[in-house]
Amino acid sequence: MRIATYNIEWFTNLFDRNGRMMADGEWSSRYQVTRREQLEAIGIVLTALDADAIMIIEAPDNNRRRQTVAMLEGFAAQFELRQRRALIGFSNDTQQEIALLYDPDKLKATHDPRGGEGESPRFDQSYRIDLDIDATLDTVIFSKPPLEVALRTEAGRLLRLIGVHIKSKAPHGAGSPEAETRIAIENRRKQMAQCIWLRERVEEHLARNESLIVLGDFNDGPGLDEYEKLFGRSGLDIVVGEQAPPELRLRDPHARLGRKSACEAAPSSARFYLAPVGQYFSAMLDFVLLSPDLCVDNPKWRIWHPFDDPVCYKTPELREALLQASDHFPVSVDLSF
Repeated sequence: MRIATYNIEWFTNLFDRNGRMMADGEWSSRYQVTRREQLEAIGIVLTALDADAIMIIEAPDNNRRRQTVAMLEGFAAQFELRQRRALIGFSNDTQQEIALLYDPDKLKATHDPRGGEGESPRFDQSYRIDLDIDATLDTVIFSKPPLEVALRTEAGRLLRLIGVHIKSKAPHGAGSPEAETRIAIENRRKQMAQCIWLRERVEEHLARNESLIVLGDFNDGPGLDEYEKLFGRSGLDIVVGEQAPPELRLRDPHARLGRKSACEAAPSSARFYLAPVGQYFSAMLDFVLLSPDLCVDNPKWRIWHPFDDPVCYKTPELREALLQASDHFPVSVDLSF
């Protein structure tokens, strides 16, 4: 079984206000990529990915005029994808939903949120934590509530999936270097609070001996910026449970740097253009974290990077599609039960 996560940049802008695909020659929100080109590129990538379930990050917006599920299922029908059923949880106001696209012949999926009395709060509610060590509790919310899925395989194996799009640390709106630092630290605090909240849910699942997969865009990674040293650890470290006993620790080989020297290239799942310097910046932001019980049969992780993955690089159509479809690349894991 293959489970994947894929952040598709501004997927929502490829559909009109009534939810119809706009496969035309107008520019998409991808630089110098038309809407038709981006739609076709996404179709090529998802076909090649051939996953049984794909957690779509930045799925099309769900609102009064159009529905995420209908748009994703219409897209799947247009490109004849076997992942032809879609599922969302709590919709949000950011135009970037979290949704699951899956093969109904292989899986049954339901939105199954947890939280409440005796547990951490439900993800569409709020979480209380002291963010700035002032002895006053702050209120934290998810602008994009994680999608909690109960997934059942053909053989009856039950898996828990949590799809996430953790808050960005980027200091948007900063008008000075001082403001940039202040906003970046504020965002880091909020991001870490979201990760602490998510980690509580992870521990609740592990305490029940449930098979768990936490996947999506964490907007963070090992050694990604200087603020990790300031705060002592990354948000990803918190979700993984780096300081917990092995039986309570989630696993993804890309969640640790693991480089033997500073000259060794680090893995990356995203590629952004930095206009001020005229170059691309790569980062490892997307992960598929597995509970320990899912790691006993040697799962195989893969980053579908157009340059770093040999098969993707040697397949020109797929390589170009990966570059046109999004600024992120899929991350998958193959599981054997």
